[in-house]
Amino acid sequence: MRWWSHAGTAGALAAVVDPGAVPLAMLGATAPDWLEWVGSAVAGRKIRHRTVTHVLTSWAVAALFFAAVWDFRGYGLAFAAGGICHWLQDSLTVTGVPVSWWSDRRTTLAGGRLRTGGVAEYVITAAVVVVCAAVVWARGPEGGYLPFFRDWPGLYRSGLVDGAEWRSHRFEFF
Repeated sequence: MRWWSHAGTAGALAAVVDPGAVPLAMLGATAPDWLEWVGSAVAGRKIRHRTVTHVLTSWAVAALFFAAVWDFRGYGLAFAAGGICHWLQDSLTVTGVPVSWWSDRRTTLAGGRLRTGGVAEYVITAAVVVVCAAVVWARGPEGGYLPFFRDWPGLYRSGLVDGAEWRSHRFEFF
């Protein structure tokens, strides 16, 4: 799948759970691909695509470590969850991805019928983003932090903004 599909899906899913985790989830969702480039520069030899940086057990162990042992404000868990999201999306493609280090096979989910850059990739990504946006929108400002959708009438009623500020922003939706 393309990098923006990985970043968009992981960002949308993270926005439902914790909007503050969106940047790190998006970074983690693209990490398996850019870690290949970094690893190739460090190792001095090319790392093949969808090999060592795309192993599910590595991302799962990292997520378990950050969830159970130590994590600073959830940053590590958000990054590792983005990596797992990347693996799940790549597992839908024809070439698949490895599950463990000791496996010589690549796993595909749902028959591995998606092609990178195909229409199905865009449809799935758009569907996930729309569903997550609907969940965030339905919860409203009371259900969490919505940085781009201010409830100016509610802020005015609660006394957090004055009348002049409410009048100047009342027709702004973003």
